[in-house]
Amino acid sequence: MRPVLAACVALSLVLGPGAGDGCEDPPSPSFSRSIPAPQLSAEELHSPHMPQSLRCDACYAITFQLEEQLSKAEAKLGRKALRESDYVEVLERSCSQSWELYGVQELNGEKRLTGPGLQSQQPLSVAMTGGPWPSRLAKMCHSFVGEQGEEQLYGAHRRGPSALRELLCHGEKGPCAPPAGGKAGRPAPPKALQNEL
Repeated sequence: MRPVLAACVALSLVLGPGAGDGCEDPPSPSFSRSIPAPQLSAEELHSPHMPQSLRCDACYAITFQLEEQLSKAEAKLGRKALRESDYVEVLERSCSQSWELYGVQELNGEKRLTGPGLQSQQPLSVAMTGGPWPSRLAKMCHSFVGEQGEEQLYGAHRRGPSALRELLCHGEKGPCAPPAGGKAGRPAPPKALQNEL
């Protein structure tokens, strides 16, 4: 017997008829809303790489995590600047973290990454976390560190959060840089393939 129902029966037995009148089941909601999970393409489901359309969001997530970890390490060691061995270790640990809090959701027909450091796109939505997203973020993070180098990344961090984001995400080859004639943060339309003879 459910605890609430048992309490109502006991109340009626002790205090007499009508004492448990307020114990009816609560009214059911007058409306319901169905929120579908994002529909993922074959690339989004199976590719080992971050889909082009999500690379800008992924870059923001990565810079957020790098900033967080570097700032925590500076605070923990009580130093304004870390030694090279310290920031190399922090960057490696940052890229190798779990990334399980990140996932994808759909907003107005557009898929977006969601998680710490990213703007909340919609309060009532279904986000698919885990799956391929953590390994894609880790791979992309390691790629940034390999391409830019730990010293350059830490130097950007020391200049402020926007400097690291500018370096990785908005630089000339950054995933959020506007393509020629395109919209920032989204891929340019694919060029037509030409046959070469």
